[in-house]
Amino acid sequence: MSIQDIPVKKNDVVEVEFVDISHDGAGVAKVDGYTLFVPYGIPGETADVKVIKTKKGFGFGKLVNVKVESEDRNTPPCPIFYQCGGCQTQHITYDSQLRFKHKQVQDVMERIAKIDVPVHPVLGMEDPWRYRNKAQVPVGEENGKIVAGFYQQRSHQIIDMDQCLIQEQENDEVLRVVKEIAEKYGIRAYDERSHRGTLRHVVAKYGKQTDDIMVVIVTKNKDLPNRKNIINDITEKLPKVKSIVQNVNPKRTNVIFGDETRVLWGSPYIYDTIGDIKFAISARSFYQVNPDQTKVLYDQALEYAGLTGNETVIDAYCGIGTISLFLAQKAKQVYGVEIVPEAIEDAKRNAELNGITNAEFAVGEAENVIPAWKEQGIKPDVIVVDPPRKGCEESLLQTIIDMKPEKVVYVSCNPATLARDLRILEDGGFNTKEVQPVDMFPHTTHVECVAVLEL
Repeated sequence: MSIQDIPVKKNDVVEVEFVDISHDGAGVAKVDGYTLFVPYGIPGETADVKVIKTKKGFGFGKLVNVKVESEDRNTPPCPIFYQCGGCQTQHITYDSQLRFKHKQVQDVMERIAKIDVPVHPVLGMEDPWRYRNKAQVPVGEENGKIVAGFYQQRSHQIIDMDQCLIQEQENDEVLRVVKEIAEKYGIRAYDERSHRGTLRHVVAKYGKQTDDIMVVIVTKNKDLPNRKNIINDITEKLPKVKSIVQNVNPKRTNVIFGDETRVLWGSPYIYDTIGDIKFAISARSFYQVNPDQTKVLYDQALEYAGLTGNETVIDAYCGIGTISLFLAQKAKQVYGVEIVPEAIEDAKRNAELNGITNAEFAVGEAENVIPAWKEQGIKPDVIVVDPPRKGCEESLLQTIIDMKPEKVVYVSCNPATLARDLRILEDGGFNTKEVQPVDMFPHTTHVECVAVLEL
């Protein structure tokens, strides 16, 4: 469609019917074959929409008035849902969210992977609220007062919040207390435009099974005024706190953490458990934000691996050893590889913490380390991958094809890159048996999946 042929122009108000929902939660409508993406539209609804922007192949609209409402529509319980960018789908009932996520996974299996594979219904939560064990929020100033919260959608304006309904309440308390203390001692928020001010971010971590809290204060400068008073106030007002950490980030960047981290008070770690495995969590270590659903996800990965106690397993993106240690309970030997050196140190510590002796960890790129293991005579029966959103490196997929394990268990946080990688593995001689989606992040558009492939 050429620019001249687009049937709508900016600021037009058109009546549309929503026919689908996009991967980022927007309603999808067609106007004479032209696609409009409209936040908060739900399939089956008829609505008036204002055209905000047009491109050659698609445009964006704003919901003006819903004329025919879907039974999937929900009144969001969060008062700042429509301003805050933290959630995308509170306006949809939870059962419907699960249904839409299931369809999203099915669609990419057909469209991108081009395979006909059973995609099971999404495993959701009984109570899909207050599940996040980590809050990391930017801090700013508004009318001379400290504000902290998520950014407004598609902007860098902080929406101040007193509570977040998908965060553990302990995290809300940390944010409230740190804001109060910053006000009390006149600590200025960092301004990214002028590169002035002290307090950049507040990160709260909570161990649900242990009741431990870690408070991480991210500052521009090493110097933290009134440090002793701040520590006293935090420990007095938050008796569950086991660790107070300062991270220093002097750079002009929107990356949260800087390179220097120091413990101001207490332990460098808090602890939490998933199933029978205990984990030490440091200020910068990655730990799944929804441990209840992480257990569901990992139990599924373990079931797909089908371990009997005789297998050698490679975990190709092992992080701090979360999946590796789960697998080690049932495998003969597990080898984990991860590119982040600190994560490998954490993985070794976590193995020691749990008395697990049949897991070894190496630092490096999986596509380099795994062939070196092959040279040493290590032949895996099962390879497990849990890559970042961009999916597996193509060289790693080729390594897996060359290694010919009996099974591959693929844990994914992005259905589209999962589907792309499954296509490559299928072409390399593997057969995808089934896919199980798991809802790790209710009220957002994200969905995790576990897929199992056999040679």
